[in-house]
Amino acid sequence: MSTEQSDSSGSGDGEPGYAAAMAELEQILEELEGEDPDVDVLADRVERAATLIEVCRCRIANASVQVERVVAALESHESK
Repeated sequence: MSTEQSDSSGSGDGEPGYAAAMAELEQILEELEGEDPDVDVLADRVERAATLIEVCRCRIANASVQVERVVAALESHESK
């Protein structure tokens, strides 16, 4: 499993991967920072941003768990 693939392709459940979510968040931020944000879509964009932030947090948490497992396995192997 390639890191780049999991970052951009998502988990297969319709959620974007980390890199795609971050790119979309940056796009939303640019829209919101524009001189004349469209008030009609503002709530939808903020809601989407909240969803993307949660996706990123989950991806980071999952990566952290995976790294901890690898480190624990390496430490276990070294102590034998």
